[in-house]
Amino acid sequence: MEIAIVGGGIVGLALALGLHKRGLSCRVYEAAPEVKEVGVGITLLPHAMRELTALGLGEKARALGIELTTSAFYNRFGQKIYDEKRGLAAGYPYPEVSIHRGRLHNLLYQEAVATLGDRIVTDHKLSSFEQDDDGVTLHFVSSATGDERAPVRADIVIGCDGVNSAVRKALYPDDKVVFTGINTWRGVTRRKPILDGKTYLRVGSIRTGKIVIYPIVNDLDEDGCQLINWVAEIERPTAEMNDWNQGGQISDFLPVYEDWTYDWLDVAELIRNSETLLEYPMVDKDPLEQWTFGRVTLAGDAAHPMYPRGSNGSAQGLIDARTLADKLAEDLSPAALKAYEAERLAPTGNVVRTNRSSPPDIINIRVEELTGDKPFDDLDLLISQDELRQLSDQYKRVAGFAAADIAKA
Repeated sequence: MEIAIVGGGIVGLALALGLHKRGLSCRVYEAAPEVKEVGVGITLLPHAMRELTALGLGEKARALGIELTTSAFYNRFGQKIYDEKRGLAAGYPYPEVSIHRGRLHNLLYQEAVATLGDRIVTDHKLSSFEQDDDGVTLHFVSSATGDERAPVRADIVIGCDGVNSAVRKALYPDDKVVFTGINTWRGVTRRKPILDGKTYLRVGSIRTGKIVIYPIVNDLDEDGCQLINWVAEIERPTAEMNDWNQGGQISDFLPVYEDWTYDWLDVAELIRNSETLLEYPMVDKDPLEQWTFGRVTLAGDAAHPMYPRGSNGSAQGLIDARTLADKLAEDLSPAALKAYEAERLAPTGNVVRTNRSSPPDIINIRVEELTGDKPFDDLDLLISQDELRQLSDQYKRVAGFAAADIAKA
């Protein structure tokens, strides 16, 4: 059987490697003419590291990133609300790792090229496809020139082509992103470690201005500087949506953070000193009732794009890839696609909905409500640490990375 994977991102390449490990042949078609290290930071939660470890890439990913030991929540006045241990420090069998997305993508790409050779095909942008009883015919154009490529015939097609998936658009012509007024700006800043240099920080609330901060590269120079990834998130009553991968304007959002100066961090200075500044809308898509149509299915962000609030997009996509590879190894037929859908559709839909309503930073929102968005003297008089822990644990259960859910691969 010829399996065609549309999209050579993290999920598409992980799927290709997973299929190869199970003795199945596939070919990956990536739209970009050349694979480059682009993007900013992502966090690999323990269940994402479990999947990478099963592919033999866990230690390499760990070496390229920073092992996080703590997740901490602060209000916009710099007061700590709650913190907890993460990864190995919390007793998980796998670490939690922050990493530059481009480094992780390149790790998977180099491994896939070394393993599959010319079956990793670039500069192939999907324009259309049609299927019949015997297979699927895919039509591509060159992203570089716009010229038509020779049609490709496959027995099974898996759309791993991201939030703006061409495969999904063909299956759902009216498909569109959901935007609710939250825009984001992302950057990376070279500086000395913040706190212990191994902490994932959520500061402020989406309602009055929030920033997520975590390190992604260690020891950049002899002074021990790190590359710090930060994401500013601001909710406004507007239909004006940021663009993707466009250079951001600091004046659009810096005023919100000008007075966020603490004894452990000057947030405005962190933003001003950024080496990169990109803008993005915070969008997702409503969960679908069906991913699989005959010989075609979806995986990763093409199947379930979600708010980047719980560091869960990469993990859920990697779990998709492993599940799909397992199902195809058991039954190399279109029926395997339906079996995969039956296992993954409901859990990922639940994560999408939870990221909208009760993401990890519900902790910040809840405290802001209780304090009236003012500094507190004794938070325990308003809400206990156990209650905050329960909010955190609830998200872990929904997303599938409660400690009890993470067994050794």
